[in-house]
Amino acid sequence: MNVLVVNCGSSSIKYSLLAMADGGEPQVLASGLIERIGEEASGLRHEAGGNQIRREVQAPDHEAAFGLMVRALTEGDGAAIAGPDAIDAVGHRVVHGGERFAESTRLDDAVIAAIEACANLAPLHNPPNLTGIRAAMHLMPRVPHVAVFDTSFHQTLEPHAFLYALPYELYTEHRIRRYGFHGTSHRYVAGEAARMLGRPPAEVNLITLHLGNGCSAAAVRGGKSVDTSLGMTPLEGLVMGTRSGDIDPAIIFHLVRSLGMGVDEVDDLLNRRSGLLGVSGVSNDMREVLRAAGEGNERAELALAIFCHRLKKYIGAYTAELGQVDALVFTGGIGENAAYIRRRTCEGLAPLGYVLDDVRNEADTRAARDVAADASPTRILVIPTDEEAMIARDTAHIAALPQDG
Repeated sequence: MNVLVVNCGSSSIKYSLLAMADGGEPQVLASGLIERIGEEASGLRHEAGGNQIRREVQAPDHEAAFGLMVRALTEGDGAAIAGPDAIDAVGHRVVHGGERFAESTRLDDAVIAAIEACANLAPLHNPPNLTGIRAAMHLMPRVPHVAVFDTSFHQTLEPHAFLYALPYELYTEHRIRRYGFHGTSHRYVAGEAARMLGRPPAEVNLITLHLGNGCSAAAVRGGKSVDTSLGMTPLEGLVMGTRSGDIDPAIIFHLVRSLGMGVDEVDDLLNRRSGLLGVSGVSNDMREVLRAAGEGNERAELALAIFCHRLKKYIGAYTAELGQVDALVFTGGIGENAAYIRRRTCEGLAPLGYVLDDVRNEADTRAARDVAADASPTRILVIPTDEEAMIARDTAHIAALPQDG
């Protein structure tokens, strides 16, 4: 089965085509990105069979962009399949599924309406996700389409973990609660960690850290998420590229009352001008912040200190919550590649059972690996995430199920 995995943004479509073999690992046949959709000149990046294609294209809307994607997959030097009929199913990443979706779901009119009803919870993400779904279903109406939700993995949280200490009616009437995100990544690395430990997921307790431009931590007990750092929106929790993470809520009142900022200005400040960028003044890219700190930039060094301090706090909290932790897992662009961040985060955590091996940690490899010292009571794993593979697996499984009626 060939599964097309789609991640649709407001002006971009990221895609991968994977061949799903029974009992085997998904094989990536092609991948690419169409960006600047709706602008006068859009861009296409496509890779298949060692061929890399970059060119300017015309993509006035998402449906046109999907047409360009299908042509890139089926025509010319980047062709990975003979024709559109070779696409057997389409898996769509959807950021917010609210409380309705605890697992991936085949798309139909009722599911699309439910995703639309969650749009107020993720106004920057769900609407473009829906745009992509509608465009793809119109272009490829005869294949099954599946929604895979970032929030679904965290629907196993108990009320004491997902409720805020606000008037209860705000939850019952408006569904204000913790939802969590990055669930596809946390679920993937949790499964891989259990495999590396040689134990069933139901017998393993983990702390998983997805560290990229967006960052989140999850406490996973027996294969199920029991707590996570991102909240009702992807703003809470860890320090991120441009997002503040945890702050005193009264800071917002101060910004409005004392500095005269409007609601939209505060939103922009906390979501797009804070985090690594806001503290360092250098970049939201961890690589640039590390480089600047290495050159003596004091604000960049301060940004790194705050980033790792917040990580330590969550590791300590989730260690207490889980009681027994079998492995701490680093993933995402920062988690997989920034040895300095792993080392600084784990410094001083030996009393909690986390002892890093510096040589293993510094090894230049992209493979999944254990970077803990032999004597460490808890394993410390670096596992490259593969959200596309997780989406493709879910899609292939659901597409193969018989439909009711």
